[in-house]
Amino acid sequence: MDLTARRRAMVAALRERLAISEPVAEAMLAVPRHLFLPGVDPEHAYRDEAIVTKRDAGGLPISSSSQPLIMAVMLDQLGVEPGHRVLEIGAGTGYNAALLARLTGPGGHVVSLDLDSDTVDQARRHLSAAGSGQVEVICADGAEGHPAGAPYDRLIATVGVWDLEPAWLEQLRPEGRLVVPLDLRGVQVSAAMERADDHWVSRSVAPCGFMRMRGAAAGPEVVRVVREDPYLSLVLPERREIGDVAAALDAEPCEIVIRQEERGSVFDVHMGVSLWLALHEPRWCTVAGKLGRGYGGTAGIVEGDAVALLTLEDGALLARGYGPGADRPAADLAAHVRAWDAAGRPSVDDLRVEAHRGPVPGNPVVIEKRHTTLALSFA
Repeated sequence: MDLTARRRAMVAALRERLAISEPVAEAMLAVPRHLFLPGVDPEHAYRDEAIVTKRDAGGLPISSSSQPLIMAVMLDQLGVEPGHRVLEIGAGTGYNAALLARLTGPGGHVVSLDLDSDTVDQARRHLSAAGSGQVEVICADGAEGHPAGAPYDRLIATVGVWDLEPAWLEQLRPEGRLVVPLDLRGVQVSAAMERADDHWVSRSVAPCGFMRMRGAAAGPEVVRVVREDPYLSLVLPERREIGDVAAALDAEPCEIVIRQEERGSVFDVHMGVSLWLALHEPRWCTVAGKLGRGYGGTAGIVEGDAVALLTLEDGALLARGYGPGADRPAADLAAHVRAWDAAGRPSVDDLRVEAHRGPVPGNPVVIEKRHTTLALSFA
């Protein structure tokens, strides 16, 4: 098996979907991903897929090698230059740190933090096998950063974060930039943030999906396993009481046809509607796993013993309700989709995020966090 050819094919396929910069493409061509996934078929290692490498006692994924496409997106957002000092939150397999090391050149340095000692040991072994010598992997809670190596030119999190931690902002140079998968009430966006006077503002925003940060900086999101076989989970942006969703999903559904939908636009619809629901609907949720005839994920509303989910079937976009009283959340879900349509279908790509430590000027949509207040607006 010609693994160099596999790597070239992976990068070529990514470049067909995305305008990847030359430095990032060259780094992905140079760093052998399969060395960071020794238990995985090398052919599989060069597919554009996230690969789970560790699960918790309950079976939930807690570490992985991220999808190469989103890695490329975030690395281009980060804008690493030769000689930069970079702090990475979440070591994972070490593959992203190796890419960062390649981008910083011989004069730069990468510090990668992870909460779990076994993950740190694994990343060190992989980096050594790949010859990435300028990476320092440390076992620590990433919420505190690594002050001994500060100041940093860039900071990147390869794990979903709930807030911008004060230590990160303090350890970045004044002109520094951070890129993090930021939680917006259950929706994650990869936000590239820079200082602007007394607050932080996004320079670019892209859709993403990462396992959430654990430890001191963990957010309030709740993942509930609805059923084990076939697997189905429900995610809530914060803890709240819900009913028997598993029983609801076994009931005969009601449905509202919202409109006909082009199959190629489904991802954009789900991302756009999910963001709309996150900002406008306190009962919103996402589900992932085996639904109907296949596996996947979708957005919806859960209320008591009833749940309504956004579904595409035979070219029709539906609000499908399950359980007692499901006609109400189904009607509300359909109304939200129509309101999103009427607002011009705002998307993640149109989003501007500001992070303030004090009062927020104007009248934007705000999300209160532990350390900051996020102000959201659309272009």
